[in-house]
Amino acid sequence: MEQNLLELKDLKMYFPVNRDQYVRAVDGVNISVKPGEVLGLVGESGSGKSTIAYTVMGMYRQTGGEIIFNDEIITSNTKGRSKSFRKNAQIVFQDPGSSLNEYQDVRQILSLPLKVHNVVPKNEIEDRILEILEMVQLPSDFMYKSPNSIGGGEKQLVSIARALCADPRFIILDEPTSSLDVSIQAKILNMLMTIQAEKKLTYLFITHDMGVMRNVSTKVAIMYLGKICEIAPTELFYTSPLHPYTKMLLSAIPVISEEEEALKPKKIVSTGEIPSPVNIPKGCSFNTRCNDKKDICMCEDPQMKEVAPGHFVRCHLY
Repeated sequence: MEQNLLELKDLKMYFPVNRDQYVRAVDGVNISVKPGEVLGLVGESGSGKSTIAYTVMGMYRQTGGEIIFNDEIITSNTKGRSKSFRKNAQIVFQDPGSSLNEYQDVRQILSLPLKVHNVVPKNEIEDRILEILEMVQLPSDFMYKSPNSIGGGEKQLVSIARALCADPRFIILDEPTSSLDVSIQAKILNMLMTIQAEKKLTYLFITHDMGVMRNVSTKVAIMYLGKICEIAPTELFYTSPLHPYTKMLLSAIPVISEEEEALKPKKIVSTGEIPSPVNIPKGCSFNTRCNDKKDICMCEDPQMKEVAPGHFVRCHLY
């Protein structure tokens, strides 16, 4: 069996509110990603998706659990992540403007990871920058521009180029197109998938857009209030959804034809409000909004079960 590139074991990330209360942003998450996979991590705002990304990258120090990358346990200690990890794992943020140094030009921004990780000799850095700019479909003269002089879509392309400079194996894409115009979203998504196939990269693709996930992922995980509800291969996920929350999300995807409408789960009307992450209800955290809840759902938190090969669901209905 092929080894996992990334594995999260019972990962927890709690943020203190006061002496007795915590926001359980990530609460016992188990995820595995194999080399070459594109895992789509989907959920509403505040579900804990980005917190997983930042914890994996070492921006947060996990409250509990293990992060295993390339068969090694990594932790956020005082020294941070190893140089090997920082070369092989990169992240592209949702807001490219806040992640690029406005006082540097693109050449300086892209030179840094090439120098830090000794990707190419110093006399080949400029040639390598030109190759990467071409890879992300930017003209060569972009290396002399500053982030303040280019548009949002172009900034995100520079951010992707910077991630590629280290020649990584794994990239976290944290909603990379959600802040961009629709006109450029498809271009960037197509480019990302072309690069993934050519370089055999592994992606953790975070989004709240179920339509996007169908086109880019090989496996999908649904998150709700810090926990994973359902994980399945993409085809199985969209044709045989199980968790009531998954069905609710899928039924809300906008479509333009009757054929697409027929493939969706029947329309599910959400009842109730999303609970506060500081005061998560007893039992299943989705019980305040679920139309299919049973008595056990109100008092006992369900465990993840494998109901078909590679298809896991955390729900008492199964």
